[in-house]
Amino acid sequence: MTDPLTRPTSPTVADLAHEVRSKNAGPFWVTMELFMRDAAGYRVVADEEFINEDVVAGLYGVEASAVRIFRIPSLDVVKISFPRPVSQGSLRDRDVHAGQHHVPLALLRVPEGAPARG
Repeated sequence: MTDPLTRPTSPTVADLAHEVRSKNAGPFWVTMELFMRDAAGYRVVADEEFINEDVVAGLYGVEASAVRIFRIPSLDVVKISFPRPVSQGSLRDRDVHAGQHHVPLALLRVPEGAPARG
């Protein structure tokens, strides 16, 4: 059996990024931004086979048809927006500023052979 503390693992989106963050995009939407360190990391996360509407929908429990992904190669940035599960400030809102929504995306393992953190 392989020791989970010593076994090699593929990098995460956060490993390839300068910053991964989330925030409100009004009271009804969340926006996440992936600021990649370089063009190589951008190519990994901008690949529609890796991060797409279905992947985001699975991570956040939203409808894939409601997910919007904006790829900005000149800035090495990917921006993702989707409706908040509950409106900002409502009784069931657990993150008023949507500041923690980025964590599942940041921890997503990148495909085998992707560039390591530079």
